[in-house]
Amino acid sequence: MNRLPSHLHLDSGWALEVWAAGLWVLMAALYSSAAVVSSRKYKPWPLYRHLCWHAGLACALAAVAGPIADRAHDDFTAHMSGHLLLGMLAPLLIALASPMKLLLRTLPIAYSRRIARVLTSRPIRLLHEPLIAAVLNVGGLWALYTTNIYTWMHHHISVHVLVHLHLFLAGYLFTISIVYIDPTPYRTSFLYRAIVLVTAMGGHAVLSKHIYARPPAGVPAAQAETGSMLMYYGGDAIEIMLVWLFCWQWFKAERSGTLVPERLLHRK
Repeated sequence: MNRLPSHLHLDSGWALEVWAAGLWVLMAALYSSAAVVSSRKYKPWPLYRHLCWHAGLACALAAVAGPIADRAHDDFTAHMSGHLLLGMLAPLLIALASPMKLLLRTLPIAYSRRIARVLTSRPIRLLHEPLIAAVLNVGGLWALYTTNIYTWMHHHISVHVLVHLHLFLAGYLFTISIVYIDPTPYRTSFLYRAIVLVTAMGGHAVLSKHIYARPPAGVPAAQAETGSMLMYYGGDAIEIMLVWLFCWQWFKAERSGTLVPERLLHRK
């Protein structure tokens, strides 16, 4: 299998891990500090959101730094473990932490309204569209594993960084476009989101089977088989959590009869 040149892997890879660890500490500290500040003005920030945030950051960090990240350069199964952590589990956990709601209720009202105007802008609204988010997420994976991008990311550190950044951001956008944890100014129907979710799950499953039959360039058949099986069954496990959360929200909305979008600046 193609792997990063030794100097690139040792030097740039080490620097990236340091940056990733530093960013992890910063994001963990900022979230905890914001929770303390907001809890002085409103009701205490739920403990489970703290746990989701830190668990999500830990999953993301494990995918880009440490043993899994090191092995991913020449082990497709380890690479796929990182994909599941960074592109699926971390986005779900971080979405459950509701970082935007925490930010909006922590900042002064004037700044919150400025952020609200950005969130209601047309570009953000397009990115929050479930179909577009699904194309960016699942379509990006198809592009990664069926073109030369997978090979390039093992030879060019810039591509390596961009791929991992895309995995997380696309996964997060898709998650928050399906389940509404944070306040959002634009909501689509449950039926529409259900159709997009099932279609995206199908696209992910078909891709895993495609990888099993036609591995990316440089990936041994044995590693492709185990990696694709991990992608298929591991992805199913995380998707079941997403489906359960989505169905719970749908049931709750139908039972209460409140299918009206909540206000963006809701602070409780």
